[in-house]
Amino acid sequence: MTKYLYGAAVQGIQGFIFQTNDLKDVIGASELVEQICTTAFSELTGEKPNIIGAAGNIKHVFDSEEACRNAVLKFPKQVMEMAPGITISQAVVAWDEATNPFEVAIEELEKKLRTQRNRPAQSMTLGLIGTKRAPKTGLPAVACGKEVELIDAATVRKRAAQDRVQLCQKCFGNRVDDKRFAFDIKDITGHNDWIAIIHADGNGLGQVVQQVGKDKEKFSEFSKKLDQATCAAAQEAFLKVVDSDDVNRVIPLRPVVLGGDDLTVIIRADLAVLYAREFMCAFEQHTRELLGDLLKEHKVFQGEDHLSACAGIAFIKSSFPFHYGYHLAEALCDRAKKDAKSEAIMPASGLAPSCLMFHKVQDSYIVRYDDIVRRELRPNDKASWEFGPYYLNDCAADCTQAKRWTVDELLHNVNKLRSGSSRKNGALKNHVRRWMSLMHDSPKQAVQHLKRAHAINNDTATLDRLTASDRQRTGDNFFRYPAYDVMSLLSIMTPIKNNKKQNR
Repeated sequence: MTKYLYGAAVQGIQGFIFQTNDLKDVIGASELVEQICTTAFSELTGEKPNIIGAAGNIKHVFDSEEACRNAVLKFPKQVMEMAPGITISQAVVAWDEATNPFEVAIEELEKKLRTQRNRPAQSMTLGLIGTKRAPKTGLPAVACGKEVELIDAATVRKRAAQDRVQLCQKCFGNRVDDKRFAFDIKDITGHNDWIAIIHADGNGLGQVVQQVGKDKEKFSEFSKKLDQATCAAAQEAFLKVVDSDDVNRVIPLRPVVLGGDDLTVIIRADLAVLYAREFMCAFEQHTRELLGDLLKEHKVFQGEDHLSACAGIAFIKSSFPFHYGYHLAEALCDRAKKDAKSEAIMPASGLAPSCLMFHKVQDSYIVRYDDIVRRELRPNDKASWEFGPYYLNDCAADCTQAKRWTVDELLHNVNKLRSGSSRKNGALKNHVRRWMSLMHDSPKQAVQHLKRAHAINNDTATLDRLTASDRQRTGDNFFRYPAYDVMSLLSIMTPIKNNKKQNR
């Protein structure tokens, strides 16, 4: 009997979500994206996606050609009307279980989807040259918001959806009062106006799909349990890091994307590294509980019964464009994955270890991360401040070619500079800052300054730890130092003192 394997991929999600810096609009856009793969598809077809329905991807098997044709004809229009600015790619493969293995059909579907992604769809947000524009987005205005504010069609939809809490319930759990949810960026910023955008992504999914994707039922089971594990990990990280006994306190975190193996959140800056660490740890644990038997049955990874994840964290001021912050977080996540999969780090099991990278934006404009590295993280032609990524476990610490810190080591060294007497730590921090400055201007003077700092500072162990390089990594000629990352994170996690007394 011929069935119809249908696939849809949502495009333009990040651009749609981060179109403006208004948190209410980001929230509404996130809720709309969440509904596209869940309720929207189900409302149209009367069926829930029976293979995948999360993170912008839908795969479903239709029993009848008529039902499949109806979805192909109507779903893109429904999505683009629901979320103007979003586009969708579709593909269909006629599939006979008796003669065509599922793995062949799904591979053919993916090829067709890749082809469709390269065909641009006509935008529904185009307008005449003489049309008034929404000042925040530059798109044709269709309505007035508060105080006669011109807004475009997408913003109208976002603001209508901003009170929905489906994504927050997935991230926090149903027991949290929705009065605690943040609707303004001021609800998230803390003591120093810094926020963080975290983007986390699972490792080894391609290998899993190659092994498990041969069986439709197993593939569907894997996809659903992976989504459950990601949501459970987000909830556990929230409870350990962000939740408070104060029921009236606004939660300084807002989920943007949560589904499949993807997580993107906006969070108060000083909580970001702790949250990312707890999420990666919980992700490993929950994938072990929910997917361990499946992974061992198909021998996806040698001796491993869980999945791992990498994360990128972009620290930005609350007024900084969110879309720049997201793209930086995504680039940092990719950088962490690249290191975790390198020959020096990748374990024999074939599963890249969990790790994270972060960067504090100091400039007014962000280009590619590689450009940031060249411009900000190369004090001279032999040194580098790019010390990460930082690993969840000590699995990478005994490598013969490279030494890596764990996240706990990073936090320990930050806390060493925060604890103790302010006078002693102030002197130590000043020595480190002066050394970092001299590394740019005169590396020889930097060496001399360290010798003087050793003579007059009691905590030489911490000083050595921050200013000692790891050995050169495979593929480059730089000696890498942790001082820049530690000092950046210290500034993020240290409250700014009240200046009222100084202003009197």
